[in-house]
Amino acid sequence: MDFVLSGVAACGACLFTNPLEVVKTRMQLQGELQSRGTYRVYYRNVFHAFYTIGKVDGLAGLQKGLAPGLVYQFFMNGVRLGSYAIIDSSGYIHTDGRVSALKTTLAGAAAGVVGAVMGSPIYLVKTHLQSQSTSSIAVGHQYKHQGMIHALAAIYREHGMLGLWRGSSAAVPRVSIGSAAQLSTFSSSKEFVIDLQVFSKDSWPVALSAGMISSVVVVLAMTPFDVVSTRLYNQPVDHLGKGELYKGFVDCFSKTVRKEGLTGLYKGLGASYFRLGPHTILSLFFWDELRKLYQQYS
Repeated sequence: MDFVLSGVAACGACLFTNPLEVVKTRMQLQGELQSRGTYRVYYRNVFHAFYTIGKVDGLAGLQKGLAPGLVYQFFMNGVRLGSYAIIDSSGYIHTDGRVSALKTTLAGAAAGVVGAVMGSPIYLVKTHLQSQSTSSIAVGHQYKHQGMIHALAAIYREHGMLGLWRGSSAAVPRVSIGSAAQLSTFSSSKEFVIDLQVFSKDSWPVALSAGMISSVVVVLAMTPFDVVSTRLYNQPVDHLGKGELYKGFVDCFSKTVRKEGLTGLYKGLGASYFRLGPHTILSLFFWDELRKLYQQYS
């Protein structure tokens, strides 16, 4: 049941934050492997990107990749938060009755790796669909998928089962670092907020406050891995399914720093916070509330 509740909570958050995921993907692909000032800037900042995509691609353009986004959130976060909930209820993350920072970090990372590997093919398709746009504002490689099922079938037909897991080398560090940062800071922040005694122990503002603290840490830790991940997933491939721009995670990381500087790894940082912030807050808040409801009625 923990897996189902976790998946439903993440989907609820995804409905609200998917437009920001589209904005973030486009901003991370803008000026790929080009030094500042040598490429045309279609998206100046989060708000400008929102306006531009809405104006050129229409409002539906802001919800591109929603179907794979929901499937990914349900399975990836269902597995991730569900695994973490099982580890949590087994008492592993507590030492002498208090939350252990090291144990929550390890548990969060382990849960994240399982979720990332399982959800990688869907994330690949989601990235392709969200980067697809009208040629006048297109950034990154443009695939011509007609939807989630069409994309999965096309990739499988061309590159087989392994092709569906392309780019997962970046997904594992991205999600494990993000997951470890999110779940460890959420548990510790929740304990900290409860200790302040501003809100009653089981009230929703406790989960909301903990989520807000947690999301700042997550964005700072995760954005460089997120940029690398987006680029590896979206790069064009040859007939053998090998990437034409990057050989893998380390190659993408070093090429980005060399061509665009360290700031290249933080492209789309604002969009990442506006997406990850509310997503972290909403998914952890829904998860906490759904678990309380389930325990109340079971």
